[in-house]
Amino acid sequence: MTRAKLFPLIAAVPAIAFALAACAGSSDDPSADSAGSAAGKPVVVYSGRSEEMIEPLFEKFTEETGVPVEVRYGDTAEMAAQIIEEGDASPADVYYGQDAGALGALDGAGMCAPLADSIANSVPAAYRSADGTWTGVTGRARVIAYDSTQLSADEVPTSVFDLTDEQWRGQVAIAPTNGSFQAFVTAMRVAAGEDATREWLQGLVDNDVQLYEKNGLIRDAVDAGEVQLGLINHYYWYEKAAEVGEDAMNVQLAFAEPGDPGALVNVSGACIVRPTDNADGARALMEWLLSESAQQWFVETTFEYPLVAGVEGPDGVPPLSQVQGPDIPLAELEDLPGTLLMLQDVGLT
Repeated sequence: MTRAKLFPLIAAVPAIAFALAACAGSSDDPSADSAGSAAGKPVVVYSGRSEEMIEPLFEKFTEETGVPVEVRYGDTAEMAAQIIEEGDASPADVYYGQDAGALGALDGAGMCAPLADSIANSVPAAYRSADGTWTGVTGRARVIAYDSTQLSADEVPTSVFDLTDEQWRGQVAIAPTNGSFQAFVTAMRVAAGEDATREWLQGLVDNDVQLYEKNGLIRDAVDAGEVQLGLINHYYWYEKAAEVGEDAMNVQLAFAEPGDPGALVNVSGACIVRPTDNADGARALMEWLLSESAQQWFVETTFEYPLVAGVEGPDGVPPLSQVQGPDIPLAELEDLPGTLLMLQDVGLT
């Protein structure tokens, strides 16, 4: 699906939600007991997280539960839009995306079924929907990556709003087509307002911001001294450190000041797609994603924050309680189309 097609799909959320509500009575109840039939029928997952990263997780789920999984991979926003477009005919049982905004769009379209309390209540309220239809699975903090050979820690800006200063001309890297950056911009729109966000984005453009496709490329560019600063998610640094060793890295991380959009803690998250014809399997997968086994897998493999009590976060990462982004509900990050239009207007996509 092209990016151009994304706008009308998600923009049409209210109408789609109304149509879905009219036929909601025929949906399966995802809170039904997940025992029995779950083991035989594949769970169809639409995943906005990459196959390279997540396929081993689904294989682990099948090994531990005996429930097979069929996965369709794609961009987080586009997979959500595809489910909305498919409506009642969607074969998806579970949607798993990399940010709360896409989940909010699905929920707004009436495509997320109510979760059992045992699933929804296992995650703190700040990291799930208020209406109990989707839940975060892992936490990911936005950070400022910096080149420690050119900057000391106390020289790194404490707010992303400072990145438009003249001293950082040509020295800041962003990934405007990446879902994590887009969710961060949406959070800035909610927390700081439309005008302030547009002014900031235009300021980046005017200050010769450097554009990359992915967070990992930004991390590597900062490490190589191509730019002094970059906006990424925290776990990209820890993945590289595990591969080459911390001592071999010039790039380091700084957390923005409390309340700053640059300290946003977003989630990867999931919902059961309404209507699913495999409620048992969908519920089994949702329960397992929030199990100690799966949460520990994320800690050790992707270095993301676990969201379930009793599982320790990755070594060296500040506790989630100490990372304080803007005080906004993650469900309010659903206006991705508005963010994409703003990025287009300023020439960043």
